Amino acid sequence: MLASRHPRLDPAPRPSAPRRPRNDGLAADWPFPVHDDTFLVRATTQWLVRPNDFPTIRRRCRTCPSTKYRTRGRFRVNANHKLLDVWLLALCDRCGETIKLTVLERVHVRSIDPTMLNGFHHNAPALAAKLLADPRLAHRNDIALDWTDAWTLEMSPVELPKADVLEVSVRFAQPIPIRPTTLIATGLELSRAEVARCVAAGLVSSERRLTGRCAQDFSFAFRWQ
Repeated sequence: MLASRHPRLDPAPRPSAPRRPRNDGLAADWPFPVHDDTFLVRATTQWLVRPNDFPTIRRRCRTCPSTKYRTRGRFRVNANHKLLDVWLLALCDRCGETIKLTVLERVHVRSIDPTMLNGFHHNAPALAAKLLADPRLAHRNDIALDWTDAWTLEMSPVELPKADVLEVSVRFAQPIPIRPTTLIATGLELSRAEVARCVAAGLVSSERRLTGRCAQDFSFAFRWQ
């Protein structure tokens, strides 16, 4: 049983009303069981997942036992006539060895968006974050990215509405792979174990599976006990 952190909007007792015949067909269409003697207060909220730091780059160092690299969002651009090579630089978390992650290779300068080219030359952090969120960069450079503690959740409204059923729309500013249960636990201020119990009890309803990792927009409904 979850703590009563989100009380009913109107806790005062309600006058009894004549009971109506139960419509089982209508109740089956709701995401949760609907009882004809229960009034459910519903509310909606929107969550936005955005990066707030660069992810940890997982790759074995050639000079020390470390498997962690970190980037400061700095690029190196090399020009060969009209052809450009662009790398994103990262440093070993232990010994400081520098590696170059290939971003562009032998690309004609006219085919590069001017805004992106300017970002390369001025080490734009937003551009580095966008490129790191693109799975093609990790695949091309044979690295893995760890986004732990590198993302934040913005909620609108900031405070969770007081309701029996909360309908949540989740949007990703960048395709950051995160477990949906971790998102739900963060947004609802619950532990992952509590969220797992709610999923098992059928208190969480979603069109997508809540297992594994997700980097695409989705929605879910949560019923407080």
